[in-house]
Amino acid sequence: MALTEKNSVIVELHDLMLTERKDDRFGRVVTSKSLNEDDLIKLVLTRRTDLSATTIKASIELVKEVAINELANGASVKFGLGYFNLTVNGVFIGDNATWDSSQHSLTVNATPTAEVREAVKATVVNVRGMAASGLFVNSVTDVTTGTVNSRLTPGGGVNLSGSRIKIDGSDPNVGIHLINQQTSAVVAIPPTSLLVNDPSRLTFVIPATLPDGDYKLSITTQFSAQGRDLNKPRTYVFDYVLNVSH
Repeated sequence: MALTEKNSVIVELHDLMLTERKDDRFGRVVTSKSLNEDDLIKLVLTRRTDLSATTIKASIELVKEVAINELANGASVKFGLGYFNLTVNGVFIGDNATWDSSQHSLTVNATPTAEVREAVKATVVNVRGMAASGLFVNSVTDVTTGTVNSRLTPGGGVNLSGSRIKIDGSDPNVGIHLINQQTSAVVAIPPTSLLVNDPSRLTFVIPATLPDGDYKLSITTQFSAQGRDLNKPRTYVFDYVLNVSH
């Protein structure tokens, strides 16, 4: 696949806070937009006027259904942006051990294709200095499974690490929210479920009734390192999609 346009991203700098040097920084790519399949189809239509949105969507859904079925039956599948295969988690005791769903699980392993790697390699990076707010989430750890940046367990605990993430302020939008990527439904984490509320760490409990699905996590706060709440709240949406399954 030949690149038809020059790609670029913006990187903002944040305090590293892990070294003795006061001027050490690390960079984070600024998410320019969040796109779903319908958004991508609209972009395709700007390039291919001979295709209809219905045809494209139906084709994607059909190929996706086949790819998922083959993957679930042990195939290694190249589809879309990556290669996918199944890996096994857990330890088996003895040569004749059997599968125990309480100890073992299957995980999907994804590797980007060469086209994706080359496109990223050729991307122009523009560093625009220190981030204005300094608010960001570095990692989301599911306490029940120990997994990082990949899943949430209904009724289980979650540890967040980051910077200036303390939930603070009187604005009605302040809080932790989970956004369902299929339905766009927004679930607010009750304040009573927030167990640790520090500038660099949050611990809270996921609602036991949270429906299965893929979610984005967002934090809205008026917290300020200067000790006085911000006039307007700031929101940070975590880049990783977090899967919920009972």
